[in-house]
Amino acid sequence: MVRKLSYWTALEPADAAAILALPYRSKKIERLGHVVRERDKTEFSCLLVSGFAIRHKIVGDGGRQIVSVHMKGDLVDLQNSFLRVADHSVQTLTDCEVAMIPREAIVDLAFRHPRVGVAMWFDTLVDASVFREWVANVGRRDARTRLAHLLCEFSLRLQVAGLGAATDYELPMTQEQLADCTGLTPVHVNRTLKSLEAERLITRRGSRSVTIGDWKKLAEAGDFDSAYLHLADDEAALT
Repeated sequence: MVRKLSYWTALEPADAAAILALPYRSKKIERLGHVVRERDKTEFSCLLVSGFAIRHKIVGDGGRQIVSVHMKGDLVDLQNSFLRVADHSVQTLTDCEVAMIPREAIVDLAFRHPRVGVAMWFDTLVDASVFREWVANVGRRDARTRLAHLLCEFSLRLQVAGLGAATDYELPMTQEQLADCTGLTPVHVNRTLKSLEAERLITRRGSRSVTIGDWKKLAEAGDFDSAYLHLADDEAALT
């Protein structure tokens, strides 16, 4: 949490100490378990210590739309510190360890340490920026572009989190889950991934491994511009 918030705002030693002093309950959640369900009255904010998780909405006919993917170091439901009732669900993609921090402690920290409060605000604003990009991706891009865009986003975010290399990483998602991210069917996702492979933009070894053949060409195919991630100007992942 200190590392993640320091990325957005320079924290003083006292700020870092206050974050490290937060009360929390460590919890292990198995793959596909729920961190929080839509309409839950929230008592905690959740820091993802290990593993991957998704935010999603279920619509009236039972269909699921995944609206973001989260990884180690992410505060996956920081907004619930103020909203009190969850308007979406957070579910694990893999076995996860989470730190459940009482919402009152988060609110108190934000007001007692303004730099931490600004960093938390920045974090939620970047989340909103990612949501907007995903809306544009699902609403206005074709299948090939949607998937190429998503693969580029994972590449950068995994690098920044120290969980993958620029052109070689493990994608912790099934084709059904990729379909729920992109508004496609699993069959269409499978066909599109094969097309990207045929173009030599990616290579897959097994169902989860992704190797990017030419990152710039994949970014062009995905209409990808990293500005919405608001990464630091000197971020090594951008070079």
